[in-house]
Parts: sequence; structure tokens; C-alpha cells
Amino acid sequence: MTAALAAAVLALSGCGGSEQAASAPGASASAGTGFPVSVQHKYGTTEVEAAPQRVVTLGLSDQDPVLALGVVPVGAIDWFLERPYGKWPWAQPLWAGKAPEIVGERDEFNLEKVAALKPDLILALYSGMSKDQYEKLSKIAPTVGQPVGFDDYAAPWQDMTRLAGKALGKEAKADELIAGIDAQLAKLAGEHPEFKDKSVAVVEPYEPGKYAVFAPSDPKVVLLTKLGFTVPKAIVDAAGKEYAAEIGSEQLSLVDVDKLVFLTADAGTQKTVEADKVYSTLKVAKEDRAVFLPYEEPPLGAALSFSTVLSIPYALDQMVPLLAE
Repeated sequence: MTAALAAAVLALSGCGGSEQAASAPGASASAGTGFPVSVQHKYGTTEVEAAPQRVVTLGLSDQDPVLALGVVPVGAIDWFLERPYGKWPWAQPLWAGKAPEIVGERDEFNLEKVAALKPDLILALYSGMSKDQYEKLSKIAPTVGQPVGFDDYAAPWQDMTRLAGKALGKEAKADELIAGIDAQLAKLAGEHPEFKDKSVAVVEPYEPGKYAVFAPSDPKVVLLTKLGFTVPKAIVDAAGKEYAAEIGSEQLSLVDVDKLVFLTADAGTQKTVEADKVYSTLKVAKEDRAVFLPYEEPPLGAALSFSTVLSIPYALDQMVPLLAE
């Protein structure tokens, strides 16, 4: 699973350890207020007449804001072939043992399975849903597509949370959860003044000698800048308008920064990086200022990359102590 997860994150980027994440939302649907609501999205405006009770999520991470808002989806998409919705520690307690029906894989939706669940709301927020798919799904139940103003898989977690909150009639709760994370970030930045203005790079080694250096607009990097870190201009220029700059070992001087964060698919990936002869010449390597975040065991890289209202508190709780070492 780790290789598949790493590949998916690399392709889609640019887009519970925490008490706060586990305890804030409820475990079951509760009545929303202010219905009917009109929800604007990529394909138009969807009217939701009453508080949804049976929600199907079709995006990679849509289940997280829905769970955070107190609703357990009845259907979901299987992205990594190992039912990750059931094991991510930041979300597992909120499923409360109620595994959703699998209604497709990635952006391939099984309309018959969706219809059989008799949903009263379908969400495809962090997805690549096409207009044709949207029109077919809308015949089954009110369907909310991708947020307006962003490429597919590129909307910030705040926009995803607010859009889910709007559709569920829980806008105030969505704002409360977002404010909670903002407060957590501000608190951590205040507790760690040593992070302020230190240069940082977030890098994924996706094959031996090949690295993706994430742009400052990437959610993973944005989170670190909220803690006080800065992105060197050389990385900004190298990434340009792309979500990441893809470099070879010979260009690793680009990431000779104060704090270097690697996202690793498995234990072997860290060994491969450390065996890179160019990497070993960098000051950041010699002074042991690199942090390796695995996608699993524990899933720190996954939490940082998922970048949801549930995964971010988990990532911060586990990652900040490593950054401070």
C-alpha cells in the first residue's frame, strides 16, 4: 500500500493522536439548521432541502470533513485498495465501526451502488468528477462537486471543510473547526520561536536519485510556513507554476536548508536517500537536520499530505516534536 499511496500523493499534491481531532465532532449525524441551502460548486448550484442523513463521499478525503462535522458516510471511494478510511488513526474513532459501502475506485463511480444506498446527499469535493458524472449522480440525489475557483484536487482544506459544512447545514461548526486549527498553529508557532524564518523544504524521494521538491503553495509547505518556516527563493523559482520541482541528485543543493522534511514510502526509502552520495555532502545531512516522515507506521507523511480538518491536528501533534529536535 505504501508505494501506491506515495504515487497518489505525488500525483495529486498541490493541491487519532490528537484529542482535539478525536473529540471535537460527534459520532453520528445531527440535525442541521437553515434548510434548504443552496451550495455553489464547479458545475452549478445544488439545492439541499433538508439535513442529510445518508451521505456518500466520492472524493479522496471528503470523508474527513464529513466525519469532523458529525456525519458518518454510508458510502465512500476506495483509493488505495486497503480501505484506508478504516485505519487512519485521525479518523478511525469517528467511524465508530460503521464501515461505508465501497461505491467505486478513485474517479470511477459505480452508479448502481451509489443509488442502492439511497443517499440524500452526494459529495465529490476532492475529486476529478466530470460534468457527465455529475449529471448522472444528480439524478440519484443532490450532488455537490468540486469547489469553485480551484483546479481539481487543489482546493485548500479550509474550502473543502466549509463546502461540506454548507451542504450539511453545519457552517458554524465548520468555521469552529477551522478556527481551532488556526489557534493550534498559532500556539505551536509561539511555543517554538526557533522555527521563525528558518528555511524549509518538503521533499518526496519517488525513485533512487529522483526527488520532488514541493512548491510553497502546496498544503504541506503552507502548514510549515504557518509554524514560522520560510521557503527559499531558489525553490520558489524552481517550482514555478507547478506543484513541485522534480530534480535529480545533482541538484540536491537546492534543498540544503535549515530543516529538510522527507516524505518516505517505506523504511527502505530513507536508507536510499541516506545512501545518495550527493545528499551526504549537504550541510543539512552532515548536521542531521533532516526529518523523515513515513506514510505509514506511523502515518505522519499521510496525515501531512491528506491535509484535512482531521489529519492536520494529528500531523502537528506528531511532527512538531520531530521538527524541534
